[in-house]
Amino acid sequence: MCLAIPMQIVEIEGPVAVAEVDGVRRRARLDLLPEAQVGDYILVHAGLAIATVDAEAARETLELLRQWADEVS
Repeated sequence: MCLAIPMQIVEIEGPVAVAEVDGVRRRARLDLLPEAQVGDYILVHAGLAIATVDAEAARETLELLRQWADEVS
């Protein structure tokens, strides 16, 4: 199963974004999303930003992931 996590861009350094979710920061390549800006929500899969999503969709997805994590733990 492949899973892309919605994260918010907090910094951009050239082709690399620093994105954050729940206080965790990760670097993600922006090669597929050169128009992405600080503040945007992106879907991150294997260190690559693969799509942008609106803030509400990101929140809904994160809430579903949190519920699922609570159920399996």
